[in-house]
Amino acid sequence: MICTKSLLKILLIFSILFSFADSVSAAPIAERLQQFPQWHNKPPVQLAKGDLEYPEWMAGTWNVESTLVEKIAPLAPEIVTPGFEDNDNYLNQAIAFQVRFGTEYYSPPTGLFSKFNSSQPFVVADRAFNGKKIAQAYLGDDNVYQVKIDPDNPNQQITFLRGERKLISKITGRTKEIPSQEQFIATEVTQQLFRSPQRLYLNEVETTSDYHLLDSGNVSAEQITAIYLSPQDPDYFTAGDRPVALYRYHLDLFKQS
Repeated sequence: MICTKSLLKILLIFSILFSFADSVSAAPIAERLQQFPQWHNKPPVQLAKGDLEYPEWMAGTWNVESTLVEKIAPLAPEIVTPGFEDNDNYLNQAIAFQVRFGTEYYSPPTGLFSKFNSSQPFVVADRAFNGKKIAQAYLGDDNVYQVKIDPDNPNQQITFLRGERKLISKITGRTKEIPSQEQFIATEVTQQLFRSPQRLYLNEVETTSDYHLLDSGNVSAEQITAIYLSPQDPDYFTAGDRPVALYRYHLDLFKQS
């Protein structure tokens, strides 16, 4: 059986890589990365519509090594999120998994305004595949049953876990910046609900990633995950829009195909 602390860790782990839509002309996200860890507000994002378009050089299947290099509790000791101390076990430990991206995973937009959007397929994440591989890397193959994506909305997914547990994720906001042909920066904000027979736990997660193409088979990235309290949390008004936990990762991606 999965312990509660392990499941709470996955609330932030699921944001790795595939939590990435319109570009903005300025570069507030790049500036935000330079200001880390002095983050006192939520990021400037737009309403998440459709899927996230990745640069063409992200297409393919990748072997990933993700390493937690820094963790900060900005409001400690008054507020510390569940599982924060346990995540010391992941510091400087490379976690390996696979992810894949491509035009074949793109689904045309549906709904009233779909006719105003381009139906030209672009490179997107295989969210179901990536989500399951990441969850299995951290929780074990036997503890992850399935990851389902809403066929009408790629921003909504459910991860089914052992013990009648599930993680419901909804991307609510995003933005991206492309400083150069070899660099891609993206931020997504996700509402996450962990449901089990014993409890409910809700929070909000920001994932900001800075990808650099080194060559055709190698990508390096710096990624920061910020955890925000939900309005249902008793410490919500104390924390406000300030993050209660910050995790900084280094990612190495090696192209397999």
